[in-house]
Amino acid sequence: MYLILLATHSLIRWFVLTSLLFAIYRGYRGWLLKKQFSRFDNSVRHITATIAHVQLIVGLWLYFISPIVAYFLYNFKDAVHERQIRFFGMEHVTMMLTGIVLITIGSVKAKRKTTDLEKFKTMAIWFSIALLVILSSIPWSFSPLVSRPLFRSF
Repeated sequence: MYLILLATHSLIRWFVLTSLLFAIYRGYRGWLLKKQFSRFDNSVRHITATIAHVQLIVGLWLYFISPIVAYFLYNFKDAVHERQIRFFGMEHVTMMLTGIVLITIGSVKAKRKTTDLEKFKTMAIWFSIALLVILSSIPWSFSPLVSRPLFRSF
């Protein structure tokens, strides 16, 4: 079960990043070019938040069955000083929760704005900040301290 969830979580990451980048593109495009906030833009906003929430559910499920996290929680005093263990036990989950909260706030605020310009601006700014937070805490394959493969097989 753990390996299936890990591969699923790794796969969904690409959907989160793709949808977030596309939503940011649509947000800045609409804001800077003063476009009308269409049903498509609203769907992009909503789908991006939904994909992020699906990733959150899979990630939390993975967190609670992860042997790395179990080691971190049961050996906290020692594990907090081990970079890779601390990253997955504390840093990754905290930053990703923050990123998803930012996406959720941005989505809700954009939905409630009254003008098209405000909707695009809100979506662009909040989603951009969320993307930066998320990118900072993905265990990239090129990361020297916490490296994981870009794609995992099932």
